[in-house]
Amino acid sequence: MSAHETRHIEVFGRVQGVGFRPFLHRTAHALGLSGWVRNVNGHVEMSVSGRPAALRELLAHLREQAPPLSDVRRVRVTTTSDGDQETGQGFTVRASRSGPRASGAPREIPPDAALCEACLAELFDPGDRRHRYPFINCTDCGPRATVIEDLPYDRTRTTMRNFPLCDRCTTEYEDPADRRFHAEPLACPACGPALAWGAVRGEGALQCAVKAVADGGIVAVKGLGGYQLICDATDLNAVAELRRRKRRPAKPFAVMVPDLTTARRLATVGATQQSLLTSPGAPIVLLDTTSAQTASLAPAVHPGTRRLGLFLPTTGLHHLLLAALDRPLVVTSGNLSDEPLVIDDAEAHRTLPSVADGFLTHNRPIRARYDDSVVQTERRSVHVLRRARGYAPAPLRLPASSPLPLVAAGAQLKHTVTLALHRRAHLGPHTGDLADQATYDAFLRTYADLSRLTGISPRAVAHDLHPGYRSTQWARSLPVEHRIPVQHHHAHVAAVAAEHRLRSPFIGIAYDGLGLGDDGTLWGGEVLVADLSGYRRVGRFARAPLPGGEAAVRNPARMALSYLYAAEPLGTPRPSPRLVRAFAARLDARAVDTVRTLAERGLGSPPASSCGRLFDAAAALLGLGDVVSYEGQAAVALESAAATVRAPALPWQLARADGLWVYDPTPTLTALLEQYVAGAHVPYLAAAFHTSVAEATSALVEHAVAEGAPRTVCLGGGCFQNRRLLTEVRRRLRAQGLRVLTGHEVPVGDGGISFGQAAVAAARLHDEG
Repeated sequence: MSAHETRHIEVFGRVQGVGFRPFLHRTAHALGLSGWVRNVNGHVEMSVSGRPAALRELLAHLREQAPPLSDVRRVRVTTTSDGDQETGQGFTVRASRSGPRASGAPREIPPDAALCEACLAELFDPGDRRHRYPFINCTDCGPRATVIEDLPYDRTRTTMRNFPLCDRCTTEYEDPADRRFHAEPLACPACGPALAWGAVRGEGALQCAVKAVADGGIVAVKGLGGYQLICDATDLNAVAELRRRKRRPAKPFAVMVPDLTTARRLATVGATQQSLLTSPGAPIVLLDTTSAQTASLAPAVHPGTRRLGLFLPTTGLHHLLLAALDRPLVVTSGNLSDEPLVIDDAEAHRTLPSVADGFLTHNRPIRARYDDSVVQTERRSVHVLRRARGYAPAPLRLPASSPLPLVAAGAQLKHTVTLALHRRAHLGPHTGDLADQATYDAFLRTYADLSRLTGISPRAVAHDLHPGYRSTQWARSLPVEHRIPVQHHHAHVAAVAAEHRLRSPFIGIAYDGLGLGDDGTLWGGEVLVADLSGYRRVGRFARAPLPGGEAAVRNPARMALSYLYAAEPLGTPRPSPRLVRAFAARLDARAVDTVRTLAERGLGSPPASSCGRLFDAAAALLGLGDVVSYEGQAAVALESAAATVRAPALPWQLARADGLWVYDPTPTLTALLEQYVAGAHVPYLAAAFHTSVAEATSALVEHAVAEGAPRTVCLGGGCFQNRRLLTEVRRRLRAQGLRVLTGHEVPVGDGGISFGQAAVAAARLHDEG
């Protein structure tokens, strides 16, 4: 064996835009190796020569000690001759090269990362040349997905290409020992982007924005992935005015705080939540709080819920704003209600003047739209509710390898799109409600960008069954070889199964608002026996009409009347007229008559077996909301009312209908209303309702298992964002000795539908060979 050997090494995964080449340079230099490294398309390749022991150590390091933002998925090593080696010339970083994708593997786009501790220290160090520079970053933090225009990842392929490096930044960029070695978004006050407030630039612009917020104003701030609307979270008038101007009457706002100390004053922060708040993803974390803790905040910040969405500053600009204002800030999406996040400067000045009193902007373009991610915890488990900045579009692994490149078109609400090839699925960022034309246009741009950057050109498309969804209509218009319809609730539970890499059959419990079933009716409270390729329905919730269709979704009181007057007859008596009148008395009499007529005659009132609509009805019966302004509002109020109260179940019953086990909620709702009218406490009744649904669910699954269903259960659908429901159901199923899975990295709501569709499509294509 010769004293020196040469290896050609290719590293696949999230290895561009994360400091991987600098890491390899430093490691090779420390081990006395010579050679070179470069970005190639979406991966990293290197040729390295040296002692065999040092080469083995290099391979171990690149797997075990890679940069924190990286994710090494595969390493391919071949032994080569020394012909291509610069023996004795040290180790160099070569210019990137574009080329064909290795084995057709999709390319990975690194997510943005919150400001690291080293950059934060420099930001507030008067002796540092980047003191108070809002766009400070290094190889461990800063913009990535929001500025990348193409791969390989180099400055010339980002929106930083218009900011040539000054001499001092060039020195840092080229110095292997520097933290900013090949940091592509590198900048400083001399050569980088600058803030603007009208004609005012730099520090003066920042101070104008600070004064506007301090004086009770609302400021539109250009962030990492889009504009944000900011105001003083302790100012009652400012928060109320933001709600009025943004046309967002009740949906809770997120609050940004400067540090963990402030977060702990406002909410309960455990170890898991702390690690999330301080992670590179820096998501909004939903935290439990009390009225005493949030007494300093305006009540309109988070009405109707005991939880508060908190997050820490993500950029140097946010840190500077928080430090100057020294108070919690409402930081919410820069848009009008139901419209997409604004990312373009001209668009911001066209659409946001009716909301913002001023604009704190800058001259670094935002290439891709990324809203803030939202997560919650349940004990030590983390559940992503909205996958966006800091998380997307990092790939997820599929259990079945798709032989064809495919796109999954998603649903209608909380829309996302997924591109997949082989075992990799790139779940795109949250877009919104496709019924809005601007949001639909944003989806088209997101899809085009994601397809171009990953290199995935679909030959197959998966879509929902609902012909009215714009995602379905778009999918049907694509020029592809294969169209794969995927039932909505199958996609929900398949997303959970795929995240856990489950290929074998399972029981899927899909609880959500609405989705079109394969029988042409609306589903939403479903028990399925499934695998990734298919399913059969074995249980459901009882049906109730949706009086007025969409109007029933916005008016929980309509759903309450529908269940009282016209729920599917399954053998239990309806509530007495006296009891119904006790509820209806607080409503407009003519409206009650109209709803009753619609429901009983089925006029414009499609029946639905929906868990979400049942929660709406229960909330209305308890006086927690007759009308809602955002999807899920009534259910949030019901969960919040239950808090930590323990209560036994109300009466419930299972019936057999059309070969299925069916949960009949009429006894539950009757008892709920009877006890409410008798003066029982709302928290106790809200808790009892949750217990009832959990017990009925457990019984539905018990029947399925007794009839031969698998003993693994996947919980999916937006209703399982309700932590009380999730914990109650899971506890009872585990008591049966069942394995229970739910979503963690993938949202259980409609934000995860596209991933579930991709998993189903991949399995079907794989099975077809």
